[in-house]
Amino acid sequence: MQNLDGKKIAILATDGFEQSELEQPLKALREAGAHVDVITPGDAGSIKGWDKKDWGRSVDVDVPLAKANPDSYDALVLPGGQMNPDVLRADEDAVAFVRTFGESGKPVAAICHGPWLLVESGLAKGRKVTSWPSVKTDLVNAGAQWEDSEVVVDGNLITSRKPDDLPAFNAAIAKAVAG
Repeated sequence: MQNLDGKKIAILATDGFEQSELEQPLKALREAGAHVDVITPGDAGSIKGWDKKDWGRSVDVDVPLAKANPDSYDALVLPGGQMNPDVLRADEDAVAFVRTFGESGKPVAAICHGPWLLVESGLAKGRKVTSWPSVKTDLVNAGAQWEDSEVVVDGNLITSRKPDDLPAFNAAIAKAVAG
Protein backbone atom coordinates (compact mmCIF):
# COMPACT_ATOMS: atom_id res chain seq x y z
CA MET A 1 0.00 0.00 0.00
CA GLN A 2 1.08 3.59 -0.64
CA ASN A 3 2.72 5.69 2.08
CA LEU A 4 0.06 8.11 3.35
CA ASP A 5 2.10 9.94 6.01
CA GLY A 6 0.70 13.44 6.51
CA LYS A 7 -2.63 12.64 4.80
CA LYS A 8 -5.94 13.06 6.62
CA ILE A 9 -8.98 10.98 5.68
CA ALA A 10 -12.61 11.20 6.83
CA ILE A 11 -14.90 8.19 7.17
CA LEU A 12 -18.54 9.27 7.36
CA ALA A 13 -20.83 6.67 8.97
CA THR A 14 -23.57 6.07 11.49
CA ASP A 15 -25.14 3.08 13.25
CA GLY A 16 -25.67 0.13 10.94
CA PHE A 17 -22.50 0.46 8.86
CA GLU A 18 -21.26 -2.84 7.41
CA GLN A 19 -18.59 -3.88 9.93
CA SER A 20 -15.83 -4.84 7.49
CA GLU A 21 -16.48 -1.88 5.18
CA LEU A 22 -15.57 0.60 7.91
CA GLU A 23 -13.02 -1.36 9.93
CA GLN A 24 -10.87 -2.65 7.07
CA PRO A 25 -10.35 0.72 5.31
CA LEU A 26 -9.81 2.37 8.71
CA LYS A 27 -7.10 -0.15 9.60
CA ALA A 28 -5.44 -0.19 6.16
CA LEU A 29 -5.32 3.60 5.83
CA ARG A 30 -3.98 4.06 9.36
CA GLU A 31 -1.34 1.38 8.77
CA ALA A 32 -0.29 3.29 5.62
CA GLY A 33 0.33 6.35 7.82
CA ALA A 34 -2.85 8.38 7.28
CA HIS A 35 -4.67 10.14 10.10
CA VAL A 36 -8.25 8.84 9.81
CA ASP A 37 -11.25 10.35 11.59
CA VAL A 38 -14.57 8.53 11.98
CA ILE A 39 -17.28 11.19 11.65
CA THR A 40 -20.99 10.87 12.45
CA PRO A 41 -24.01 13.16 12.81
CA GLY A 42 -25.03 13.98 16.35
CA ASP A 43 -22.85 13.67 19.40
CA ALA A 44 -22.49 9.90 19.78
CA GLY A 45 -19.21 8.71 21.26
CA SER A 46 -19.40 5.55 19.19
CA ILE A 47 -21.42 3.97 16.40
CA LYS A 48 -22.45 0.33 16.11
CA GLY A 49 -21.72 -1.85 13.11
CA TRP A 50 -23.79 -4.50 11.40
CA ASP A 51 -21.86 -7.74 10.95
CA LYS A 52 -23.55 -9.76 8.19
CA LYS A 53 -26.72 -10.84 10.04
CA ASP A 54 -26.68 -9.09 13.41
CA TRP A 55 -25.32 -6.10 15.28
CA GLY A 56 -21.54 -6.06 15.42
CA ARG A 57 -18.88 -4.10 17.25
CA SER A 58 -18.89 -0.41 18.06
CA VAL A 59 -16.33 1.98 16.61
CA ASP A 60 -15.29 5.18 18.37
CA VAL A 61 -16.31 8.46 16.76
CA ASP A 62 -13.47 10.98 16.42
CA VAL A 63 -15.37 14.07 15.25
CA PRO A 64 -19.07 14.98 15.23
CA LEU A 65 -20.24 15.98 11.73
CA ALA A 66 -21.18 19.48 12.95
CA LYS A 67 -17.49 20.11 13.78
CA ALA A 68 -15.97 18.38 10.74
CA ASN A 69 -14.52 20.64 8.04
CA PRO A 70 -14.14 19.02 4.61
CA ASP A 71 -11.23 21.39 3.89
CA SER A 72 -9.26 19.61 6.65
CA TYR A 73 -9.30 16.25 4.84
CA ASP A 74 -7.66 14.80 1.75
CA ALA A 75 -10.36 12.18 1.04
CA LEU A 76 -13.73 10.80 2.16
CA VAL A 77 -14.70 7.13 2.64
CA LEU A 78 -18.36 6.05 2.69
CA PRO A 79 -18.90 2.52 4.05
CA GLY A 80 -22.01 0.61 3.13
CA GLY A 81 -24.46 -1.57 4.92
CA GLN A 82 -28.14 -0.93 4.23
CA MET A 83 -28.98 1.13 7.31
CA ASN A 84 -25.97 3.44 7.46
CA PRO A 85 -26.18 5.13 4.03
CA ASP A 86 -29.99 5.12 4.10
CA VAL A 87 -29.96 7.15 7.33
CA LEU A 88 -27.15 9.43 6.11
CA ARG A 89 -28.82 10.23 2.78
CA ALA A 90 -31.78 11.66 4.72
CA ASP A 91 -29.45 13.95 6.71
CA GLU A 92 -28.96 17.28 4.87
CA ASP A 93 -25.66 18.00 6.63
CA ALA A 94 -24.24 14.59 5.72
CA VAL A 95 -25.29 15.01 2.08
CA ALA A 96 -23.75 18.51 1.99
CA PHE A 97 -20.51 17.12 3.48
CA VAL A 98 -20.34 14.48 0.71
CA ARG A 99 -21.21 17.02 -2.00
CA THR A 100 -18.48 19.40 -0.80
CA PHE A 101 -15.86 16.65 -1.12
CA GLY A 102 -17.05 15.68 -4.57
CA GLU A 103 -17.13 19.24 -5.87
CA SER A 104 -13.65 19.93 -4.46
CA GLY A 105 -12.16 17.17 -6.61
CA LYS A 106 -10.88 15.25 -3.58
CA PRO A 107 -11.28 11.47 -3.65
CA VAL A 108 -14.67 10.16 -2.54
CA ALA A 109 -14.77 6.38 -2.05
CA ALA A 110 -18.07 4.54 -1.57
CA ILE A 111 -18.69 0.80 -1.24
CA CYS A 112 -21.76 -1.43 -1.26
CA HIS A 113 -24.82 0.76 -0.45
CA GLY A 114 -22.54 3.78 0.18
CA PRO A 115 -23.13 5.06 -3.39
CA TRP A 116 -26.65 6.03 -2.29
CA LEU A 117 -24.90 9.11 -0.91
CA LEU A 118 -23.43 9.78 -4.36
CA VAL A 119 -26.98 9.70 -5.76
CA GLU A 120 -28.36 12.00 -3.04
CA SER A 121 -25.50 14.49 -3.34
CA GLY A 122 -25.72 14.65 -7.14
CA LEU A 123 -22.21 13.24 -7.59
CA ALA A 124 -23.27 10.09 -9.48
CA LYS A 125 -24.66 11.86 -12.54
CA GLY A 126 -22.57 11.23 -15.64
CA ARG A 127 -20.05 9.06 -13.77
CA LYS A 128 -18.93 5.43 -14.05
CA VAL A 129 -19.66 3.58 -10.80
CA THR A 130 -20.35 0.23 -9.20
CA SER A 131 -22.23 -0.78 -6.04
CA TRP A 132 -24.12 -3.56 -4.36
CA PRO A 133 -26.44 -4.93 -7.10
CA SER A 134 -29.66 -3.62 -5.51
CA VAL A 135 -28.34 -0.03 -5.71
CA LYS A 136 -27.73 -0.28 -9.48
CA THR A 137 -31.18 1.01 -10.52
CA ASP A 138 -30.90 4.04 -8.21
CA LEU A 139 -27.50 4.91 -9.70
CA VAL A 140 -28.68 4.44 -13.29
CA ASN A 141 -31.79 6.55 -12.58
CA ALA A 142 -29.47 9.24 -11.19
CA GLY A 143 -27.59 9.33 -14.50
CA ALA A 144 -24.62 7.12 -13.64
CA GLN A 145 -23.11 4.42 -15.83
CA TRP A 146 -23.07 1.27 -13.66
CA GLU A 147 -20.68 -1.63 -14.19
CA ASP A 148 -20.13 -4.90 -12.35
CA SER A 149 -16.46 -4.58 -11.32
CA GLU A 150 -14.62 -4.96 -8.00
CA VAL A 151 -13.55 -1.32 -8.13
CA VAL A 152 -14.40 1.51 -10.51
CA VAL A 153 -12.39 4.73 -10.52
CA ASP A 154 -13.85 7.68 -12.43
CA GLY A 155 -11.92 10.85 -11.71
CA ASN A 156 -12.18 11.47 -7.99
CA LEU A 157 -14.92 8.83 -7.45
CA ILE A 158 -13.94 5.35 -6.27
CA THR A 159 -16.66 2.72 -5.91
CA SER A 160 -16.78 -0.98 -5.03
CA ARG A 161 -19.50 -3.60 -4.71
CA LYS A 162 -19.06 -5.59 -1.50
CA PRO A 163 -16.77 -6.73 1.34
CA ASP A 164 -14.94 -9.16 -0.99
CA ASP A 165 -13.76 -6.12 -2.96
CA LEU A 166 -12.15 -4.40 0.05
CA PRO A 167 -8.51 -5.15 -0.91
CA ALA A 168 -8.98 -3.48 -4.32
CA PHE A 169 -11.08 -0.69 -2.78
CA ASN A 170 -8.47 0.08 -0.12
CA ALA A 171 -5.66 0.04 -2.68
CA ALA A 172 -7.56 2.42 -4.97
CA ILE A 173 -8.18 4.84 -2.07
CA ALA A 174 -4.51 4.79 -1.07
CA LYS A 175 -3.39 5.36 -4.67
CA ALA A 176 -5.77 8.30 -5.10
CA VAL A 177 -4.79 9.90 -1.78
CA ALA A 178 -1.06 9.44 -2.38
CA GLY A 179 -1.48 11.32 -5.66
